[in-house]
Amino acid sequence: MSDHQLRTRTPRSPAPHPRRTGPRAAAAFRAAAPALAVYAAVRALGLLGFWVAAHTSGKDPVARLSGRWDSVWYQRIAQDGYGYTVTLPDGALHSDLAFFPLLPVLERGISAVTPLTLGGAGLLVAWTAGLLAAWGVFAVGYRLHGRRTGVVLAALWGVYPTAFVQSMAYTETLFTALAAWALYAVLTGRWIVAGSLCVLAGLTRPSAAALIAALAITAAATLVRDYRSGNENGKGNESGSGNGNERRGTGGGSGTGSRSRGVLRRNARMLAGVALAPLGWLAYVVFVAVRQGSPFAYFDVQAQWGNSIDGGRALAVFIGGLPLPAALGLCAALGLLGWLVVLCVRQRQPLPVLVYGIAIVVISLIGAGYFGSRPRLMMPAFPLLLPPAAALVRLRSTGRAAAVIAVLACASAAYGAWTLLGAGPP
Repeated sequence: MSDHQLRTRTPRSPAPHPRRTGPRAAAAFRAAAPALAVYAAVRALGLLGFWVAAHTSGKDPVARLSGRWDSVWYQRIAQDGYGYTVTLPDGALHSDLAFFPLLPVLERGISAVTPLTLGGAGLLVAWTAGLLAAWGVFAVGYRLHGRRTGVVLAALWGVYPTAFVQSMAYTETLFTALAAWALYAVLTGRWIVAGSLCVLAGLTRPSAAALIAALAITAAATLVRDYRSGNENGKGNESGSGNGNERRGTGGGSGTGSRSRGVLRRNARMLAGVALAPLGWLAYVVFVAVRQGSPFAYFDVQAQWGNSIDGGRALAVFIGGLPLPAALGLCAALGLLGWLVVLCVRQRQPLPVLVYGIAIVVISLIGAGYFGSRPRLMMPAFPLLLPPAAALVRLRSTGRAAAVIAVLACASAAYGAWTLLGAGPP
């Protein structure tokens, strides 16, 4: 399938014995090496700026990266398992069941076999996953628009305004790595791999719902297209081949039923991958339900944290309570976000990539949670950066593109240092 087809059509499921199209691991790594180098460089700049600012202010940089906010909850789960609850002065309960288990499991396992503390293990996971995520982001960009776009895309993801979270013992890099490679697997017809990665993503963050939706919608569109297209494997009944009953249409639906079964058989691996996809997320929701004795316990836990879905009401109330200049600035930022979504549609991104990016944005905006966390929650939506990445490549000047990325990296580093050394959560 050509790159043009990938940009304008949903990925088709592979033939029963697909030709090996991907390069070997070593060749793939060599192709991705520039992207990984640029990503590591911009993140190193962010860490350096933060390290200098932390020491200047007399604060411990490692503790700021691995021992505050959500990272403390993950480490407590890694050490003691689930069961910790905080009662706030207003009577609200904050339970650790709001946090998904994959990162704590990795922290506990790494800490058990290395000298690292749980915090150190969390940083190791986050930094390693950051490189894997950058590789996956590059792979998607490379497949859709070429190598240079892939490199720039990985760099832009590394200079995202809240990219400092990529250096913390949080789940953003782990989730993005799983999501990026799952999308790449869909684009290359490896549905079982995509579904398996989606299982792990579902054990990492609740926003895995966006990835599950991307796979399901893409599969549904593929089935409908295959059914309507009457491709070479499914033309028999339409052209009058097959048994006599099908040729004459006896029974009114035998030909249609045979064709439907043919479509399902040809897409069996795709259907298996889609069936796998939600199992991780569902497994954790069921675990919480059994533990709490209520089928909707997980959603109750999230509501107690203020993370219920309200359709954007909390966002509107927050904007309405701001001073006029701040409200106008925030509306402008949301307008820019909407413009990026429109550009993604106009760019004709493949359906799984487009659905995933838009779904992450929607999930981040329609919740009732703390507003300051929303840019961080949107960070895994790397497809939003494909239009600006393509625009930078069109400059046809490596120096100009590098200068833009350097300026963004410095701004991201400064914002990260200011935020990490502040009192509030990221």
